[in-house]
Amino acid sequence: MPDTPLHDQATIAVVDDDESVRAALDNLLRSSGYAVRTYPGALEFLDAKGPGQTQCLVCDIQMPRMSGIELHRHLVEKGWRIPTLFITAYPQLAANVPGLVACLPKPCDANRLLDCIASALGQRH
Repeated sequence: MPDTPLHDQATIAVVDDDESVRAALDNLLRSSGYAVRTYPGALEFLDAKGPGQTQCLVCDIQMPRMSGIELHRHLVEKGWRIPTLFITAYPQLAANVPGLVACLPKPCDANRLLDCIASALGQRH
């Protein structure tokens, strides 16, 4: 694994309350050359000043305390324009959420996820 991300220093934040999902996404994204920061919930992401360190957000929808949709709306309200992708077992919940890059069903196809991230960052996968 390279010490420096291959994708123009792009840092992807993964916010999901399921540790196994976080670990799998961390491995996939790091092996694809991205820097990755993982968070077990939306509030932890916000508390860690995650928005200022993130070029793309991959987030679950259903999480305790603050949902992915609530996090997305909060970021937009605060002026953070972070390309956001939801991965969820309930994609219908994101049907009317403006400004999403994509909403992928769990389990999501790795190549489709990487394509969506690359597109969100203006890169080629």
